[in-house]
Amino acid sequence: MSADAERPAGRILDAAVPWHDPRSSADHETLLDLVGDADVVLLGEASHGTHEFYAERAAITRRLIEERGFQAVAVEADWPDAYRINSYVRGASGDADAKQALQDFRRFPTWMWRNTDVVDFVEWLRDHNARRGGDTDSVGFYGLDLYSLQASVEAIIRYLDQIDPEAAGRARERYACFDHFGGEMPAYGYATAVGTVEPCEGQVVEQLVELQQRASELAARDGRVPHDAHFFAQQNARLVQNAERYYRAMFRGRAGSWNLRDGHMAETLDALRRHLGADGKVVVWAHNSHIGDARMTEMSERGELNLGQLARESYGSEARLIGFTTHEGTVTAASDWDAPAERKRVRPALAASWEAALHATGLERLLLPLGEDQWGDDESSISLLERAIGVIYRPE
Repeated sequence: MSADAERPAGRILDAAVPWHDPRSSADHETLLDLVGDADVVLLGEASHGTHEFYAERAAITRRLIEERGFQAVAVEADWPDAYRINSYVRGASGDADAKQALQDFRRFPTWMWRNTDVVDFVEWLRDHNARRGGDTDSVGFYGLDLYSLQASVEAIIRYLDQIDPEAAGRARERYACFDHFGGEMPAYGYATAVGTVEPCEGQVVEQLVELQQRASELAARDGRVPHDAHFFAQQNARLVQNAERYYRAMFRGRAGSWNLRDGHMAETLDALRRHLGADGKVVVWAHNSHIGDARMTEMSERGELNLGQLARESYGSEARLIGFTTHEGTVTAASDWDAPAERKRVRPALAASWEAALHATGLERLLLPLGEDQWGDDESSISLLERAIGVIYRPE
């Protein structure tokens, strides 16, 4: 191990809390003590396809819901796809089971959400809500991401068709601006970047403004839609606006598009908390790269921010950022975009990394608090690599 990894290993041992059993309630007590009275808890993962991360995250979330009164789970997934799960766990859909409710997750990578750990958690959440009774008291499941422009457009029009056909017609006219691209939004972004078409920015802003201005009126119409259907539609319109900007930014550099995406996640989290009521309590599931604080990493040197940073800036001590990582193991990932999922062996951690330093403690599992009370000022002076496996992984 390099000197860079050796230096914090001793400090890690001093601050580390052994995590004896991933199913142990005693181990969770320590973590819940660290969560304290936080209203927003962001739970990360070093990869998008490792069972242990998903199972542990679900176990922690169950306790936050049952014992700390958390009202929603918000995940790194598309808003309309996740809203079908929301309807299912609230007993408001026709889906027979969680597997059926997850069928809208068809976009690559499907394994992120259509897997057994998520199925088990969704079924638990539905049972939990049924025991509590009442739609308004139940715990919801929402998406934070912005890749679903076309699906969001369709959801807005379906909603308006039910309560105001004239408004639905106006929405169709505005969103027809995207029709030439057949749902291929990167092609739209490229065409606007090179100037062959005019952006649809004005139209999508008009639609969002109309939904915002008519929120009370539309939400109260006839009781023909669920109580939060207008919130769902309004967030879809916000998503379309931000996604349109995102696809145009794709061809102007990584930092701009990344910041638009995580900024949208933060906006959605804010809107969700307001929708839930005063001090809405939300658990967030996303990759470590989203829920860590970008200011503490080289992301900030590239001009990038992220959801974890924005949550800390907005909520201060009400937010807790909790990441998961590993020295080695296996992961479900693809070799190329849109390629089949494969089970891959994760390479042992590089020498000058946090994972190597954690591994050097000899503890198989551990919890490492990084707050000032446990770590002092040393955290900010240590610069090590951090594992981040996305949906594409080529360990070779």
